[in-house]
Amino acid sequence: MFAAYAARIDRDQPLSGLELGERPAPETRPGWTTVHVKAASLNHHDLWSLRGVGITEDALPMILGCDAAGIDADGNEVVLHSVIGQTGHGVGPKEKPSILTERYQGTFAEQVTVPAWNVLPKPKELSFAEAACLPTAWLTAYRMLFTNGGVRPGDSVLVQGAGGGVATAAIVLGAAAGLRVFATSRDEAKRKRALELGAEAVFASGERLPQRVDAVIETVGAATWSHSVKSLKPGGTLVISGATSGYTPQSGELNRIFFLELKVVGSTMGSKEELASLLSFCAAKGIRPVIDSTLPLDRAREGFAKMAEGELFGKVVLTV
Repeated sequence: MFAAYAARIDRDQPLSGLELGERPAPETRPGWTTVHVKAASLNHHDLWSLRGVGITEDALPMILGCDAAGIDADGNEVVLHSVIGQTGHGVGPKEKPSILTERYQGTFAEQVTVPAWNVLPKPKELSFAEAACLPTAWLTAYRMLFTNGGVRPGDSVLVQGAGGGVATAAIVLGAAAGLRVFATSRDEAKRKRALELGAEAVFASGERLPQRVDAVIETVGAATWSHSVKSLKPGGTLVISGATSGYTPQSGELNRIFFLELKVVGSTMGSKEELASLLSFCAAKGIRPVIDSTLPLDRAREGFAKMAEGELFGKVVLTV
């Protein structure tokens, strides 16, 4: 079957390890099901895999891709939950949870096999391309806002770095849930798009807000960390799920964190139950993931390059 896969690891030039070509079809195993992929979406996780983060040389070649929607062996339209081994279904009882492609072949292929427990019904209201955007970036944003951020309708939220997959999802989901959403970006066009998606106000990166907020959704890392901490109300919550600009900020702002009793919460992915709630929320409220571009699988390299350069707003979707 045709697939996009990591053939080599290169920390400095990750795209040099990306190959497109034939790979073996997935083998049947007890408790697992094979899904015929209709659409899959890119995540920064896929770039990190090409850099060797979360994967080792002995696992190569590895078909990339965490997210997918497709048709299962019984003809059902389904969405995949990307965390394998979360409850032991389909894997050994002592196996630690991992994101698809850290241990098992991924979704950038004509077929993918996952534990049957990891398959959820696709809402009829969502297309395959839209549904394929939800299991990683949108699920991460959902968990950051409503589980770890603990925000309620009427609360205020700052989303750093509008344009990225998680940030874009947080703007749309927050606005739909009745939050007052503020967003930042270095790019004027991305700030304008954030307003169109429901942000109440937008600001250049690092610009002072008109008020402090109840929570900050942080995926940028070092470049925005100080601004995130300074933007919080006393007792506010900073939720972080990534650090695309680096892990070590110039100032940790520790004095502000303890003096204002701020909470810093790490967040990674989400549960199958949260994904089910997210799917239901999108279907009921008419929420549609923001898709930057849709490409056939054989043009996956273009999508990877676009993501690596940061020249996107929303998700890149690959169709099979």
